Amino acid sequence: MIIEIPENSDFSIHNIPFGIFSTQDRSPRVGVAIGEQILDLAALAEFDVFEFNTALLEKDTLNDFISLGKEITTKVRRKIQYWLKDDNSVLAGKPELFVKQSETQMHMPVSIGDYTDFYSSMEHATNVGKMFRDPENALLPNWKHIPVGYHGRASSIIVSGQPIHRPKGQTMPNGVESPIFGPTKRLDFELEMGFICGKDTELGESVPTKDAEDYIFGLVLFNDWSARDIQKWEYVPLGPFLGKNFASSISPWVVTLEALEPFKIKGPKQEPKVLPYLQYKGEKNYDIHLEVGIQPEKGEETTVCFSNFKHMYWNMSQQLAHHTVNGCNINVGDMMASGTISGQEENSFGSMLELSWGGTKPIPLKDGTERKFIEDGDTITMRGYAQNGDIRVGFGEVTTKVLPAK
Repeated sequence: MIIEIPENSDFSIHNIPFGIFSTQDRSPRVGVAIGEQILDLAALAEFDVFEFNTALLEKDTLNDFISLGKEITTKVRRKIQYWLKDDNSVLAGKPELFVKQSETQMHMPVSIGDYTDFYSSMEHATNVGKMFRDPENALLPNWKHIPVGYHGRASSIIVSGQPIHRPKGQTMPNGVESPIFGPTKRLDFELEMGFICGKDTELGESVPTKDAEDYIFGLVLFNDWSARDIQKWEYVPLGPFLGKNFASSISPWVVTLEALEPFKIKGPKQEPKVLPYLQYKGEKNYDIHLEVGIQPEKGEETTVCFSNFKHMYWNMSQQLAHHTVNGCNINVGDMMASGTISGQEENSFGSMLELSWGGTKPIPLKDGTERKFIEDGDTITMRGYAQNGDIRVGFGEVTTKVLPAK
């Protein structure tokens, strides 16, 4: 092996995720995470090892690289895997091609034109339905027939490490007769995965489930921040708005769908039977372990959630097929988020709304304090990895600190 990869690294040779990094003397460019290092693809391209216009490796987003198509991007990934294992390859004896991750700054991996958020975990939708509607009929009548979603705000999606300010808005607390304005008192995270579209479609074109994976380049961890009290007052009749559009945070490394192939798994049985355009063949869910930690301003981190992407009722192929069935066009770099990922166990619920059951069950932290929702100074970190025998593929983390309202 050309470089040493620590045991249980998220960035094993089986992964090879793509991202955008910079250093003091390297402008933002395309790189690949391998162990604790980054392979600088723009620098590697100077050795004339790629068969495409390598100027796009010096761009500050992955969009043009992704636009080359999977035939080329997958070949690049496989070449890197081969070179890393060959002691006589182009990578040998060239330490200048590698940079320590700890000495770099990560940037938004893609320019996101449009962003859609789904609502595809039955456990999450059921929990929310029990809290806010009829516990006997927690799911709305359409939920098992369509992958419910809404159009979110792309401009406020940020990369891991960038802090956010507590959002302000209108709320309607219990016992008052008219709404009040101020900072949210119910700031929450939502544990999600996001996928990045890898091909354009034309207006009027639909993507069938059997072809959907060809249109998905890769995945990131996704924290879809929520202001529950603002959302509760505003969401009737048109749904989420200011309670959601103030920020969403993503991990910087895009893990390709090809790297996740060994972790495919059967999804939950869908009853009643879905309409033909949502039917699919094969395994379309992914066994990806997920967790969320809360670290107070000067305290130790407490892991408050252990979940798994395999729980999703609606899979990514169905989400993309549904999104485009009406002829809606997609573009390279578009982001689609899964919706909150909750399991059946209480410690697998993917939001504080569920973990604290609407604020009625405070969550104890290691420093002796409790949390019903997220407080100023808290840092939220999400991590994810998949493991199958000796094959491990991880996402790193998405971490965000909450600052007081401006």
